[in-house]
Amino acid sequence: MVFNITPEERKVFELIAKAATNCNYPVYLVGGFVRDRILARQSDDVDVVCVGDGIHLAEELARMMWPVPRVTVFKRFGTAMLKHRNMEIEFVGARRESYSAFSRNPMVENGSLEDDQNRRDFTINAMAVSLNEEDFGMIIDPFNGLHHLEIKLIKTPLDPEKTFSDDPLRMMRAVRFSTQLGFDIHPDTYSAISKYKSRIKIISKERITIEIEKIMASQKPSIGFKLLFDTGLLQIIFPELVALHGVETIDGIGHKDNFYHTLEVLDNVAQESNNIWLRWAALLHDIAKPPTKRFDKELGWTFHGHETLGAIMVGKIFKNLRLPLDHKMKYVQKLVKLHLRPIALTKEEITDSAVRRLVFEASDDIDDLMLLAKADITSKNEKKVDRFKKNYENLIIKIAEIEESDRMRNWQPPITGEDIMREFSLPPGRIVGNLKTAVREAILDGIIANDYDAALEFVKEEFEKME
Repeated sequence: MVFNITPEERKVFELIAKAATNCNYPVYLVGGFVRDRILARQSDDVDVVCVGDGIHLAEELARMMWPVPRVTVFKRFGTAMLKHRNMEIEFVGARRESYSAFSRNPMVENGSLEDDQNRRDFTINAMAVSLNEEDFGMIIDPFNGLHHLEIKLIKTPLDPEKTFSDDPLRMMRAVRFSTQLGFDIHPDTYSAISKYKSRIKIISKERITIEIEKIMASQKPSIGFKLLFDTGLLQIIFPELVALHGVETIDGIGHKDNFYHTLEVLDNVAQESNNIWLRWAALLHDIAKPPTKRFDKELGWTFHGHETLGAIMVGKIFKNLRLPLDHKMKYVQKLVKLHLRPIALTKEEITDSAVRRLVFEASDDIDDLMLLAKADITSKNEKKVDRFKKNYENLIIKIAEIEESDRMRNWQPPITGEDIMREFSLPPGRIVGNLKTAVREAILDGIIANDYDAALEFVKEEFEKME
């Protein structure tokens, strides 16, 4: 394996070396940047450790650069950061850490490079590259991280039980790196996660959610969620998702395991889109199936209304996980609420009015809704899947035709409340609202044309009926 850097990066690292010499500090590249460059992965976040004052080193480097970059100092953490072109370089002094039982925030004191490597979460993140003149570019690998990169293994540098007890977020990071890199977790490390899973409760919801989203952003998110489930972490951090797990059988009739179905849908979406909010919609599309599950002797298992209740649950889950409660949440709620509609249309003759309503309600999110609906087509019955997919393609064509003729995205009826009030000398109120609704429904049903004159004539007829 080779430590891969660009000529531009080498110039910057040589400049860091000169700045460190001026300060009389030994200096090293560490962490994720080293790991990713050995793996030939792109990484613009550079971590620099010096045996000395990291803030002082950052300020010395900035004075040597042109244009002079702004140094952002985090005194509380003893770190500093500056940006150079596309690189974000963070500086810290080497340190040793000790933890209390009730916090992942360590007590920190100055230390050696060895101390700094000892505190790293995994062997593949504990490697350092010297920027010192006597051994510039040499990889310092006390925990066999290079070998673990080669055999694709996640392992803690020290005792995993102490590593996870000290900082339980590292358990989430182990799952995340395993998912992102396609690495296995060492058996001892895996066992320690299962043993210390309850320690995750001392971690803030915000930090947990960041790790969940990084898992979701990977190429195959199901790997991470299965690991979270199998280690017991998911039961603590996301019980609503775990409630989907399992199959119940009555009178020989069972339903599919909605947990694994959900992960399959999430993977399907991940193959088509990097939109993290669409991935959230995939993860939560069936979230209300457990509370809506019923067994009917005639129909078998039903989940009536799970899409409506699911949209409500999205709000509660977003609030609990400290996710944004703005248009992003509303987007996820909309897709969860509408996710059954496209597939329902493929089961019957597709009418223009049904398609108009679907496009009207989904508006600009219709393409994402259709992608989610396609991802939701999962079955071991290949003929059933093929039939659904064929009907789905027909629906896509029908949507395009309706879009071409009626322009329903973000559509508003051609006649406004002000038009109605002016025409009939009406004040604002229920009558005006009812007439607007009647026009909208008539156009969506194809009863009248989508233009002002037709809408006005229709309103006149409806108004006469009211008198």
